Amino acid sequence: MIDIDVLEPGLLSSVQAGPRTGLRHLGVGAGGALDGFSWQVGNALLGNPGNAASLEFTLRGPTLRFPQGARIALTGADVDAFADGEPVPGWRAVALPAGCTLRLGACRRGARGLLAVAGGLDVRDVLGSASTDLRAGFGGLDGRALRTGDRLRARGLPPAVDVVTTQTGWIDPHPDIDLDRPARVRLLPGADALATPTPWRDPFRVAATSNRQGLRLEGTPLAVRDPGDRLSSPVIEGSVQLPPDGKPIVLLADAQTVGGYPCIGHVVQSDLPRLAQLRPGDRLQFETIDAGGALALACGQRQRLARISLAIEQARRLAGRPGP
Repeated sequence: MIDIDVLEPGLLSSVQAGPRTGLRHLGVGAGGALDGFSWQVGNALLGNPGNAASLEFTLRGPTLRFPQGARIALTGADVDAFADGEPVPGWRAVALPAGCTLRLGACRRGARGLLAVAGGLDVRDVLGSASTDLRAGFGGLDGRALRTGDRLRARGLPPAVDVVTTQTGWIDPHPDIDLDRPARVRLLPGADALATPTPWRDPFRVAATSNRQGLRLEGTPLAVRDPGDRLSSPVIEGSVQLPPDGKPIVLLADAQTVGGYPCIGHVVQSDLPRLAQLRPGDRLQFETIDAGGALALACGQRQRLARISLAIEQARRLAGRPGP
């Protein structure tokens, strides 16, 4: 086991893993890492099990001390990261010596960083996932964000290094993590038809009130053809709701299970990591797509993840490196 001492918690740092599935009919949301692509790649870089828990942080990361050392991988946003004063690059495996202090600073581009640790964080699964449900207060570390003085544990073994050591292999996250602005986000039209002409022509801006439950967007107000009352209906991550003020809300992983607002679209699954990396003030441009196009994008992303995992495993075998 590896100990991880939290010296500073950063902004909204929490333990996240895969979603909770099959429980929406009971009112339990999916949750999990907002940027699932980065979460999966981070685990692959370390040879972790596919469902291993990582640390997700928003806009600014925590400062952590590793008494026994650890192997880590930093993915997601571009982050100012230093281990004992040495720069830590993203999207590759890094070995930290015993007693090392890792400082994860501001996200230069993107909104959320993922820190994977070899073996995965040692937290108990609740309802099939180790992810933190911040609204319901369960999972992860007591159902809450990190605090100063917390101690986490990881299931890996300490690396045999005396200095910070970076592996040469590097993963290019493009096109799945595209931090260019404005972000291009594809969506399927929803069940509620829009009355606004060319509704997706103009870009929207992410509001400061956005959170893990959803992105609130500002821009040209939209309107539906039928603004009357309606029954609440199921919603999922990626659903685009339209409140009475005409400003869309794009639901994220911590979304509720049902909603009463009109549903005007659904962001395709392969673009959900892009949503996770949008920060207040960022712009995004929607583009409509059909079901066939959305399926092709999803299959392409799965194929890229599979190729990345195979390439990492092959490189590990050739180098004779162990797993977690």
